[in-house]
Amino acid sequence: MNIIQTQIPDVLIIEPRIFQDDRGYFFESFSQRLFEEKICKTVFIQDNESKSSYGVIRGLHFQKPPFCQSKLVRVIKGAVLDVAVDIRIGSPTYGQSVAVELTEENHRQFFVPRGFAHGFSVLSEEVIFQYKCDNYYAPQSEGAIAWDDPDLGIDWGIPTDKAILSEKDRKHLLLKDMEPVFRYGESLYE
Repeated sequence: MNIIQTQIPDVLIIEPRIFQDDRGYFFESFSQRLFEEKICKTVFIQDNESKSSYGVIRGLHFQKPPFCQSKLVRVIKGAVLDVAVDIRIGSPTYGQSVAVELTEENHRQFFVPRGFAHGFSVLSEEVIFQYKCDNYYAPQSEGAIAWDDPDLGIDWGIPTDKAILSEKDRKHLLLKDMEPVFRYGESLYE
């Protein structure tokens, strides 16, 4: 496993070691031992999968304490632009984002720690997207930021007029109008 640092500490890109021959390929998509050695100590307790078509944008979502979540995301089929936004008040990277293209060809994974909003846009005709969470979904704890917040300046890789959003994702607040949820330096893993 190769760990690639991003401009925001703790938001990481993970490249698996792929073994390929004339039969196809094999790779270890997750190892708890290696994850804890190389990234952080956490236990993933829920796996999710979604299917979407070109232009779909999901996000920017998070869960508020005490139900906040880290996510380890990857693409099984197709391609997405995956985005993490630092929403920890007092962080030197507050309001900054990291974006990475995840595809069925590159097999990359993206680790989004607690304290970050997460979203993705579908770049291919269709995508199958999987992610692990280290806390259960809690609807009463849902939070989100507007996908098109001008202060974030995220280029989702698709024309705005082609963006497909849920009714709920069309109505989120801008980051500057959101009540602070996470504070930099506070442990979110207790």
